[in-house]
Amino acid sequence: MNQRTEFVLRAIKTENFRELCREYGISAKTGYKWRERFLQDGLKGMGEHSRRPKSSPQGLAEAVVCEMVKLKQQHRHWGPRKLRKLYERLHAEVPSESSFKRVLERAGLVQERRVRRRQKSGRLHSGRKAQSPNQVWTVDFKGWWQAGGSGRMEPLTVRDEYSRYVLELRTLANARTPTVRACFERLFEAHGLPEAIRSDNGAPFASERGVLGLSKLSAWWVALGIDLERGRPGHPQDNGAHERLHLDVEQELRADQVVQQAEFDEWRRLFNQERPHEALGMKCPVELYRKSGRKYEGTPKDLEYQGMDSRRVAKWGSISLGRQRVYISVALAGWSVGLKRCGAGESEIWFGRLLLGHWDPSTLSFQRTVQEAK
Repeated sequence: MNQRTEFVLRAIKTENFRELCREYGISAKTGYKWRERFLQDGLKGMGEHSRRPKSSPQGLAEAVVCEMVKLKQQHRHWGPRKLRKLYERLHAEVPSESSFKRVLERAGLVQERRVRRRQKSGRLHSGRKAQSPNQVWTVDFKGWWQAGGSGRMEPLTVRDEYSRYVLELRTLANARTPTVRACFERLFEAHGLPEAIRSDNGAPFASERGVLGLSKLSAWWVALGIDLERGRPGHPQDNGAHERLHLDVEQELRADQVVQQAEFDEWRRLFNQERPHEALGMKCPVELYRKSGRKYEGTPKDLEYQGMDSRRVAKWGSISLGRQRVYISVALAGWSVGLKRCGAGESEIWFGRLLLGHWDPSTLSFQRTVQEAK
């Protein structure tokens, strides 16, 4: 028999309780506690009890937990940090990020993030990173899905790299150049012109066969004074943030199967105006984005080249050099290119700020620019 058990057996009979406590070397408070445990639970109450409090003064109230779960249900693909930021806008006292994570995990509302392999892309690459709005826009078509009775859907996405502001999320009738160009004309009229546009190497943004990957659409961008940017082969991080945008669209809209344009518009509004972004210090894109100072004034009739001769590209993609017809690119049909003499009879051939290649009259050959960077 241990001393604690011996004490309580004597304590229920003794007339001088405090004297008994002094005999066992314990305080009266401890003696009373042991006696109450014995009277309530018998000998099994004599073991050591956990000192952990049954309730914590820092514990979350039921109403708080319910609202945290409700926010998660409204924004199923948002993580604890974004949800906490949204909660902070509504309440003065805000639980910690770890509390949000713990509550969501216990509620079974946390999913592991899938790592998605991103596609290679690009030829033109300068490595520029946007330091302010409209320095770089990124564009791509979201991979298509079969949307119930609406048929095949492949929405076009355009975003400002610096602010993450989604400029467009729209399902077009098709992905042909005239259709996509009309969409960009509306964007340019509403937001002005960016300094550069980053795309992949696919149509209609680029052409695998065209010089420097130029397509009719990207040639139009160059004619407007917009630089072209494309990710490097084997470097998906060059356009990784745009791919991440597509993953968000995939998770949050594709499950609905039938998606109307109004739903795309509402998702874009929520993304731009309410959703906090970790890369922006938990700000919303609308807080950083502003219109470009470069106003869109329509398509120029042609390009002018200072200090160069110019040649108009025929509809079949060639220019006339003396008595020779030199093929350049069908994508440039109707535009003029500039010829810059560089000695020994050779000439550089430029389109806007792009060096397309060199013309060597001695061999009657046009050597395309093959460099990866501009």
